[in-house]
Amino acid sequence: MRITGLQTFVVGNPWKNWVFLKLHTDEGLTGVGEATRGMSAKPGEAELHELERFIIGEDPRYPERLWNKMYKGMYLGVTAGMCAVEIACWDILGKSLNVPLWHLLGGRQRPRLRVYANGWYQGPRDPVFFAEAAAKVKEMGYTALKFDPFGAAYRFMDLAEEKLSLSIVRAVRQAVGDDFDILIEGHDRFSVSTAIRIGKQLEEFHPMWFETPVMSTDIVATVEVARSIGVPVASGERFDRLSQFLELVSDRAVSIVQPETLHVGGVSGARKAAVVAESAEAFVALHQAQSPFNTAVNAHIHSTIPNFLIQECFDDFLVPWSRDIMHGVPRVKDGYLEPSDQPGIGVDLDEAEMAKHPYGEDAFMRLFDSGWETRIRS
Repeated sequence: MRITGLQTFVVGNPWKNWVFLKLHTDEGLTGVGEATRGMSAKPGEAELHELERFIIGEDPRYPERLWNKMYKGMYLGVTAGMCAVEIACWDILGKSLNVPLWHLLGGRQRPRLRVYANGWYQGPRDPVFFAEAAAKVKEMGYTALKFDPFGAAYRFMDLAEEKLSLSIVRAVRQAVGDDFDILIEGHDRFSVSTAIRIGKQLEEFHPMWFETPVMSTDIVATVEVARSIGVPVASGERFDRLSQFLELVSDRAVSIVQPETLHVGGVSGARKAAVVAESAEAFVALHQAQSPFNTAVNAHIHSTIPNFLIQECFDDFLVPWSRDIMHGVPRVKDGYLEPSDQPGIGVDLDEAEMAKHPYGEDAFMRLFDSGWETRIRS
C-alpha cells in the first residue's frame, strides 16, 4: 500500500479554526488526521502540504517508521502537521486490518472513560452565571468540569480581580456540591508567587487539580508551585519532547500530566509520554481543546493505558453543526464515553458539511483579552 496524496480542510469553528487531513492510498483506503494549532490555522495547513515530499509513496501502515522519516526530515522538529499524518496512518492501519485503533494499541483496559466538561461557561464573568451554568452541566450527567475563573489576568492580579475569581470558584463548588469534581484552569497565566497565593486559597474548594498555573514550559517554576500548595498541579500540554515529561515528573511533585496528542507526536507520542508518566506513578489526562475528532483519538489512547485519570471534552458545548461535519465520534453519556469499535479511529469527515463553514478571520479566542470566556466573537 502506498500514500498517493493528501487533502486539507479548514473549518471555521467560532473559537478557533480546525484543520483536518485526509490521506489517500492506492488501495482506496483513506485516513483522517487533525493539525489544529491552538490560536493559528493556516500554518498548520501549510505544514501538511510541505510534508508531502516525505510521505508520498510511503506505506502508511508503518506509522512510527514514517514518523521518524518526517522527524529527521524536519530537522528533529515536531509539528501539528506531522502529528496529523501519524494519526491518519494509524487510522489506515486499523482499517486495513478491520480493527479499531484501541485494538492495535494492546486492547482496552476499561469499559468506559470518565469525562470532564469544558467550554460550558459561555457568558459573563459573574458568580451567579457560573453557578447556574455549572448546575446545568451536572444535570447533564457529568461528574466533573473544568473552568478558568481568572479573566484576562497575566502574571499578577489586583485584589478585586482575585476576589472575583475566588467568588466564581466558590459559587461553582456550592452549585455542584462536594460529590462532584471541579478542575481549575490557569492557562499559563501566573508568576510563581501569584500562583502559590492563588493555589493556597483554592485549597478550601478541593479541586481535582490546578492546571498550568505558570508557564507550562517552565518546569522548575511548575514544580515549585506544586510543592508549595495543597492542590495537585497538572501540566504538559505544551511539551513536544519526552524529556520534558521526564523532567516534570522526576521530582514526584507533579503527578498529573497532560500530553497534547497534536503536539507531542500523535498516537505513538502520547502513548510514550504516558509510559514516562507511569514510570513516576503519575496519571495521564490527555489535553484536548481541538475538534471532536481528537476526542475520538484520545478515547482510543486513554482506553489502553493503565494510568488514565480523566478525559477532557468540549463536544457538548460546541456549535451544533460540529456534529454534522464528522460522523462516528463517541458521545458522552452520564459523564462517560467509550471509544469506537469501528475500524481505525472510526470517524469520517463530511466534506460537503465542512465546506459550509470556511476559514474564519476572527475565529480565534484570545485568552488574555477581557471577555474571552464569553466565546462570542466581536
